[in-house]
Amino acid sequence: MSENWSDYVGYAASVFIILSFMLKDIKKIRVINLLGCIAFVIYGIFSGMLWPVIIPNGILCIVQIYHLIKRN
Repeated sequence: MSENWSDYVGYAASVFIILSFMLKDIKKIRVINLLGCIAFVIYGIFSGMLWPVIIPNGILCIVQIYHLIKRN
């Protein structure tokens, strides 16, 4: 079974999201979660425009960026 490179991006996104739940510092949580959301958006785009993956993760990217900027 040959895996597409976008599958690896999806796996990395999952790792980032899980890792963000293990952290305590809110800024680190937001940064790691943002990386996961970005990776999920990329995965969704390159896996055939998976809108149920792209839309919520795109919105979460905006939320995380807003809170990171607002916090500083």
